[in-house]
Amino acid sequence: MKPSIAAKSDPDAFYLIDSSIYIFRGWHSMPASMTDNNGRPANATFGFIEFLYQLLSRRKPKLVACAFDESLNTSARNDIYPLYKANRTSAPPDLKNQFQQCKAFSQAIGLTSLSSGTLEADDIIGTLAGISQRDGTHCVIVSADKDLCQFIGEGDAVWNFARDLWLDARLIEKRFGVRPQQIADSLAITGDKVDNIPGVPGVGTATAARLLVKWGNLTALLDNTDKVAAMKFRGASRVAALLKEHADTIWLSRQLTGLIPDHSVNPTLADYRITPDTEAMETVFDQLGFNDKRRTRWHDLLNQHNASA
Repeated sequence: MKPSIAAKSDPDAFYLIDSSIYIFRGWHSMPASMTDNNGRPANATFGFIEFLYQLLSRRKPKLVACAFDESLNTSARNDIYPLYKANRTSAPPDLKNQFQQCKAFSQAIGLTSLSSGTLEADDIIGTLAGISQRDGTHCVIVSADKDLCQFIGEGDAVWNFARDLWLDARLIEKRFGVRPQQIADSLAITGDKVDNIPGVPGVGTATAARLLVKWGNLTALLDNTDKVAAMKFRGASRVAALLKEHADTIWLSRQLTGLIPDHSVNPTLADYRITPDTEAMETVFDQLGFNDKRRTRWHDLLNQHNASA
């Protein structure tokens, strides 16, 4: 019998939503002809709204926070490394407007919605995960981004909603070859093309995992590069030389791959309970051109939540 994932079966778990990935999913999967009441594109918005409905109806969480990205060109990581995410293009105006629609909708239905001009959604989620762990509450990170696995503690889980794939710390180690707390170190060694993070050329994830299993963390690894050459894997001496040559790059990258805490978030978990704002809901429903059926669907769901909370 497979061990159960504690957070998956915990009705009091704190759900931390990586909102941007599901907004982009709506942008790519929903018809471009979908518009709001003013005729503006709203396909990403409607896709995100449907995602929220399915999540809330399937899991019935009591504690929820939605984290949104707003710092593509203004991230604190750009101060550390100006080329960070320089390979990405800004969202088109029609999609930027929908990000704001999604945030307004999630706030109206009572989900705490957070963003930062200098920190990323990952930092918000990581900070809240740490608060949850200190409080003794399991958290569920709703995302398909493997980088967020670094924030998983004992009993927590990452939930890839689209694939309905759940990973706890044990399964993360089995899948990636390193413990959650080693993921940022692994990314610092290999680099990350998606985020334009430099790494050690020619060193992939399997080798990085082998090194970290042996040495535990970057400090111990880089203090023992001479001994790496004696490890029993093909190309060990070459890897040892590369680690020495690119040590500065590894430490630079490690500043980019790990958590930058968001000290502005509310540390009181009880304040992340779902608290719908009926007036705000009607306003956003009007803006999106919701018909009676859509309105009733959401009112019924939230009324059921309030009755069981």
